[in-house]
Parts: sequence; structure tokens; C-alpha cells
Amino acid sequence: QVQLVESGGGLVQAGGSLRLSCAASGSILVINAMGWYRQAPGKQRELVAIMTRGGSANLSDSVKGRFTISRDNAKNTVYLQMNSLKPEDTAVYYCNAEGVTVYSSGTAYRKDYWGQGTQVTVSS
Repeated sequence: QVQLVESGGGLVQAGGSLRLSCAASGSILVINAMGWYRQAPGKQRELVAIMTRGGSANLSDSVKGRFTISRDNAKNTVYLQMNSLKPEDTAVYYCNAEGVTVYSSGTAYRKDYWGQGTQVTVSS
């Protein structure tokens, strides 16, 4: 089984910074893309940032210039550096691992996985 463990959320004042981390563990052969989504109360989950194994990144327009995504393939870990935080960034942030090839009991299969979510609260 594969687990995604997130850390780094919390409460910060507007203009502050936080760094989220997400580490994937288990019988993982390769992960295609890793990224972050967020869901604010009463809203749909939305993409924040995602990075492919090759390093190609895609960020939401609402966070471009403020957030940076990075990834350590050797550690199956993805990071989200969030600067100049705004109250509208308040949400539960979920880590996503897309296209995870897992080896188990002599077979390999591909599946997507989600973390449990970490709360980010930005006060005005």
C-alpha cells in the first residue's frame, strides 16, 4: 500500500510564508506527477500546483509568482513553498500522487493517491 504524509500547514498572518511537504512511501516503482490541490469551505477542490517526474511544473494563475513547487524524485517527496500568503489562500491542502506504479505480490499496477490534507489558515 502507498501512503502520502503531509506536513507544514498551520496558521500564518497575511504576507507570511509556509512550506508544505508530502512524502510518499510504500512499494513504489515510479511516480508520474506529484502536486497540491486545495479546498476551501463551500468550494470545489482545485489544482494549486503540479510537477511531473521530469520537472515540468504547472501552477494555478492565482498562485503564480507567490508559490513554488519542487520535487525530490529520489525521496518521492514534493514541496510547496508558499510566500506572500493571502486570506483567500485559506483551505485544506491535499497532496496528490498521479500515475504511481506500485509493485505488490509479484505484479505491478498504476494508481493515483491522495494525502489526508493539511489545514492552511491565513489571517488578515
